[in-house]
Amino acid sequence: MNAMELAYRKTAAQGASGLGLLIALYDTLAGDLRRAAEAERANNIQKRCEAANHALLVVSHLEDRIIRGNGGELAESLTAFYRTLRRKLIEAQAKRSPEILEEQIALVLDIRRTWQELDSRVPPQPEARQWVPTSEFPGSSSSLFERRAFNWSA
Repeated sequence: MNAMELAYRKTAAQGASGLGLLIALYDTLAGDLRRAAEAERANNIQKRCEAANHALLVVSHLEDRIIRGNGGELAESLTAFYRTLRRKLIEAQAKRSPEILEEQIALVLDIRRTWQELDSRVPPQPEARQWVPTSEFPGSSSSLFERRAFNWSA
């Protein structure tokens, strides 16, 4: 990931909903899998391992969020998916198969689409009001603070 892409993602994450952040993790995961497949095709083992290791880290983070949640049928399905994804990622490396990685990309993007559809149905969160400094000069008659709206979600 280059510096421009990293800056874009940080900016996008600042205003994202909880589902928006989840979608960003799926984007990262799909990108890692794509980079691993490309590196495998180019016979660049170091880059493949870096991308695959980061993908495993993202999967672990996603799975950790489930374990800390309430559980239920969705949690069980996602846990099984992450377990299978991890196994397939390791299998793809052992067999040096970009095709296995590409199959996993398709599955990740399918689930990402579902999260995105759900995010588009969720009404926006109420705005939080916060007092922030203005650019007024000290000693002027107007207030040094004004009330501005910020979007947030819990």
